[in-house]
Amino acid sequence: MTARRHAPATARNREGIAAVLRDELPTAGLVLEVASGTGEHAAYLAGLFPALEWQPSDPDAMARESISAWREEGALPNLRAPVALDAAAEHWPLDHAEAILCVNMVHISPWEATLGLLDGAGRILPPGGPLVLYGPYFRDAVETAPSNIAFDIDLRNRNPAWGLRHLEAVDRAARARGLEPMRLVDMPANNIIRAYRRV
Repeated sequence: MTARRHAPATARNREGIAAVLRDELPTAGLVLEVASGTGEHAAYLAGLFPALEWQPSDPDAMARESISAWREEGALPNLRAPVALDAAAEHWPLDHAEAILCVNMVHISPWEATLGLLDGAGRILPPGGPLVLYGPYFRDAVETAPSNIAFDIDLRNRNPAWGLRHLEAVDRAARARGLEPMRLVDMPANNIIRAYRRV
């Protein structure tokens, strides 16, 4: 038995995410991944960016066990042990990172977690530091795909506090916290990447 868990979407989206990160991440420093889940992204991306220290995190103990198992298998010197981090918490277990990545958390968590993520990014990123979000969103000027509407209904049935967020609402909350919306990239399966920069 192994603690390693698998998320099928990771194999489908990791190359596209990495392609965008090549233009968004700094050349060196610490990248904090918030809500690392299974740890597959952390293991893959740490291998692609050996000059960056990769700090995975998750509030769930079983997720951290999976992250640790992927870390042990990969034996990457720049992949740190996972830390317990609740995005909504007022205090995080680290006070500085050159960049933050968050994949598929915003819609599978309460709105307070997104606001906490933005608060945390405003606290720990240096000026110009990126916060990169990946996932599905509603967008005012873009017709929502039927699959995303169905996904949103399913999420809200599972937990009324979950659901797809309006990108414009996230952007407004980010600006209020000193994070300027920058790059927007359409991704496969009706997902997007939104990159912010700390002002």
